[in-house]
Amino acid sequence: MKKEFKKAKQPLETEVAVFVNPKKQFQKFLGIGGAITDASAEVFSKLSMDKQEEFLKAYFSEEGINYNIIRTSIHSSDFGLGSHTYIEEGDKELKTFSIEKDKVKRIPMIKRATALIEDDLVFYASPWSPPAFMKTNNHMLQGGKLLPEYYQTWADYFVKFIEAYEAEGIPVWGVTIQNEPMATQRWESCIYTANEERDFLKNNLGPTFEKNGLGDKNIVVWDHNRDLISHRANTIFEDPEASKYAWGIGFHWYETWTGGDPKYDNLKNINKSFPTKNLLFTEGCQEKFDPAEYERWSNAERYGNSMINDFNSGTVGWTDWNILLNENGGPNHVQNFCFAPIHADTRTNELIYTPTYYYIGHFSKFIAPNAKRISTTTSRSTLESTSFQNPDGQIVTVVMNKTDNPITFKLIIEDSQVKLSIPSRAMQSVIY
Repeated sequence: MKKEFKKAKQPLETEVAVFVNPKKQFQKFLGIGGAITDASAEVFSKLSMDKQEEFLKAYFSEEGINYNIIRTSIHSSDFGLGSHTYIEEGDKELKTFSIEKDKVKRIPMIKRATALIEDDLVFYASPWSPPAFMKTNNHMLQGGKLLPEYYQTWADYFVKFIEAYEAEGIPVWGVTIQNEPMATQRWESCIYTANEERDFLKNNLGPTFEKNGLGDKNIVVWDHNRDLISHRANTIFEDPEASKYAWGIGFHWYETWTGGDPKYDNLKNINKSFPTKNLLFTEGCQEKFDPAEYERWSNAERYGNSMINDFNSGTVGWTDWNILLNENGGPNHVQNFCFAPIHADTRTNELIYTPTYYYIGHFSKFIAPNAKRISTTTSRSTLESTSFQNPDGQIVTVVMNKTDNPITFKLIIEDSQVKLSIPSRAMQSVIY
């Protein structure tokens, strides 16, 4: 629907308005994407070729929602058929390092996805756990810590991963140091205190990347929830020797598991406190899979709320969790089943597009990499909104209405305005 802007009038207190000021610009947009896990690759491999093509285009092409970010795991995570590493257990010198297992299903899927991303590919990787022999509990599951005598070996492992993937023609943008470093999980996990992560970055990972010609790779710290993020940022970014290796800080949204609201103020604080560091959303999904609730609208609204508020807090990029799961919310080798934006029913060769897919698409399809976020506020809490100005000058304002009633509002940009309406429980993108 096309509408004409008119000369703006002073809005009244009884009117709902969204105010956009293009003269006030903030962070540069990195992009949006999701994770290609072993689980996603396993499900993808069971689809017919035409369904595989449909799926890839749905995410990674202009016909679809234009993802440009891909995350993967360094060896295994919970989303796969089992635990594995790239070496034989006990190989302290990494002589047996091989990504052959990834070459079977995961890497072919990644290659087909990256082939559709013309520019601005951001491919990064995260470990869930070092090999068992490198840890205090001698197990990849149930937490434990990286033993100090293996700090350097583990840093070398990162290098071997990057070199192996790039030898496959997959350019690696960067890594996170550890997925969820404060969570002892029943799946692959490993604990780092803030001081331990700082010291591993400062003394091992950062210098090892530089020594091996990988100083251009981006290192993201934390990669866990918003609740404790400030402590991690303060500890690492206040140390000049550690901070110089850190591109920024990653975060998840699962602090809401324990009740309460998402901690967006913590992101705003980091953005103000450390303006040279970047905020990156590295993982989120709707937990507790139920096949009867593919179309649960609140799942999509959780994404919309997070994306709008994360971007308004200074976040540069946003990464969903699994891009594809099966009719059971897996496979997952510890039964930690979840939702994805797209599911495949492997019994019928059917793709199931959930509302979440379309909500994410309002951001990923219309906002281009290198766009600049611009000042956007609303006069009522019933509407949530953010705006970006694309490199070609086009402005995209995303508006979400989580109420049960349609809302008429004015979009006011400087001395121009247009009257718009948004249906109940809806998301819309206004492009001008």
